[in-house]
Amino acid sequence: MPSPAARQDAITDVAGLKVGHFTHPRRATGCSVVLCEAGATCGVDVRGAAPGTRETDLLRPDAMVEQVHAVLLTGGSAYGLDAAGGVMRWLDEHGHGLPVGPARVPIVPAAVLFDLWLGDARIRPDADAGYAACSHAAAQAPAQGNVGAGAGATVGKLWGIARAMKGGIGTASISAAGFTVGALVAVNALGDVIDPATGEPVAGARSADGRHLLRSAAALQRGELPESPRPGLATTIGVVATDAQLTKAQAHRMATMAHDGLARCINPCHTLTDGDTLFALATGAAGRPGPMTLLGTLAAEAVTQAVLGAVRHAVGLPGLPAARDLGTPL
Repeated sequence: MPSPAARQDAITDVAGLKVGHFTHPRRATGCSVVLCEAGATCGVDVRGAAPGTRETDLLRPDAMVEQVHAVLLTGGSAYGLDAAGGVMRWLDEHGHGLPVGPARVPIVPAAVLFDLWLGDARIRPDADAGYAACSHAAAQAPAQGNVGAGAGATVGKLWGIARAMKGGIGTASISAAGFTVGALVAVNALGDVIDPATGEPVAGARSADGRHLLRSAAALQRGELPESPRPGLATTIGVVATDAQLTKAQAHRMATMAHDGLARCINPCHTLTDGDTLFALATGAAGRPGPMTLLGTLAAEAVTQAVLGAVRHAVGLPGLPAARDLGTPL
């Protein structure tokens, strides 16, 4: 567990992890990688109905492989899964992977979000982008907002992209009882982002004139129904991590409990057109198992704080304001 003076309030507070971003110079898109080069136990929970993922079947508790070497979060919709090949290449060049006969095979689960709204949709993360994200990876607190997988993220899209706001990527960490739990979340939700401490929206769907937050859940309750949303509108994806020792089944449970953090601050959440996916990593650096109730509780809170950090650090793009542009409380 990091000392209070060394704490970064980031997923990199979990010993054994590095984070790197690649942000495309020609379009608002990119990818973010969480490296665990020495290997980490991994679980996943996919809650949204429109996911784009890679290697999630391998994370089932009854599957053979016990550890992964990185987790990739990427924009570009399903095309962005190509970036995982670059992560594998970087890990292979640095000698990391699962020994299989004469080779080492890096295990790299991944999840994508839809950001093809912005700019030339033919520009999306590829293998070189994934490699670059690994090359930039460090144990220092990663940048937040319009970077990496959050570069093209948007929120509040129930009434269409024209009334949406800028999302982003955020990170946070919490330490308790000798354990640390951190989160890295790319926030591209269909719903609004709510601060659970106040119940007030921070970013989300805007009124027809674009000047105020609509409060999507309240509008739905008033009977203000949007057109049926099209597939690919959204998806919030992320990684929670701990330094505790966990089995794959326990890592899956931590991912499941971490989704409570999304539900606390995104409304509506886990919709038909969201592909909400959270991975859970356990590096074991603390040297002992941790109580699952504690770790799951910390994971949910870290996810909430990472989501809020994502939209608070976001910077608006033309026609797509950020929370700071509407003067909402940050």
